[in-house]
Amino acid sequence: MQHAVGSPLPPPHQPGHGPAVGWSPAAQHPGPHHPGAHPGPAPAQQPAGPAPVGPPPGFAGAPTGPAAPHPPGRAPAPHHSVPHHAPVPPTPETTGHVQLPPGGPVPMPSAPPAAGMPDPTSTTLAVLLIGPAGAGKTSVAKYWAGHRRVPTAHISLDDVREWVRSGFADPQSGWNDNSEAQYRLARRTCGFAARNFLANNISCILDDAVFPDRPVVGLGGWKRHIGPGLLPVVLLPGLEIVLERNAERSGNRRLTDEEVARIHGRMAGWYGSGLPIIDNSQLDVPTTARVLDDVLARSIASPPPW
Repeated sequence: MQHAVGSPLPPPHQPGHGPAVGWSPAAQHPGPHHPGAHPGPAPAQQPAGPAPVGPPPGFAGAPTGPAAPHPPGRAPAPHHSVPHHAPVPPTPETTGHVQLPPGGPVPMPSAPPAAGMPDPTSTTLAVLLIGPAGAGKTSVAKYWAGHRRVPTAHISLDDVREWVRSGFADPQSGWNDNSEAQYRLARRTCGFAARNFLANNISCILDDAVFPDRPVVGLGGWKRHIGPGLLPVVLLPGLEIVLERNAERSGNRRLTDEEVARIHGRMAGWYGSGLPIIDNSQLDVPTTARVLDDVLARSIASPPPW
């Protein structure tokens, strides 16, 4: 039984006193078994009364004092001093002690010096997939992350945002300070996770509906969270395709047609921004993932200005 933080510790065992009611030192702290050892006679029972409260003998920080005299006719038990809070360095064979590099700003991936287009499928990358609701960002990101030659993680902003269960601020109920704060908190959490994955050689792809008319909060925020090595790609199919895909959604991820059209219109501002744009109106998910690899190869060779 583990004792909760702040609760009284078990009373010390003293000669002539039985164990405290409801607490068995032998049962809770079994020691090594020595063959041939015989337990001594059971101590006399103490009349019922309030149990003393205090740290057990040997506990760090316990007051020291003269040792209690041993009963006549019984040899004192050998005292084995046990160091408390002594750190034990793990051996190389010990599991659960993997040293993880700390996450830091992600630099721009460098293109190989050899001639030809770099291979993005074998490179550790940080990708931000931008698009309106219904563009297929999550489906493409999951497929792309699951079919790479190197370890890759998919970090969905909506999934992280929905970690908040009680008090979830849904923008469909009205955009306010709470929904704004939860979006920013989710983006910061995703950026923190991405930096840690990338520091441990695991690529990341994040998906978010970043608007071009809010550069400080959107694309600039992601750049601050992750670093200059983040590669943004816009996924922007036609409006009719986005409306069809949104109609297949359920729950709080399904938006009204008016909201979808408004978001899609704002996303059109990415044209002329210099960011690569993929129109996946007539492409299935595997084909879109292959096109994404081609776009990323060009972005590594010639990073887009953003």
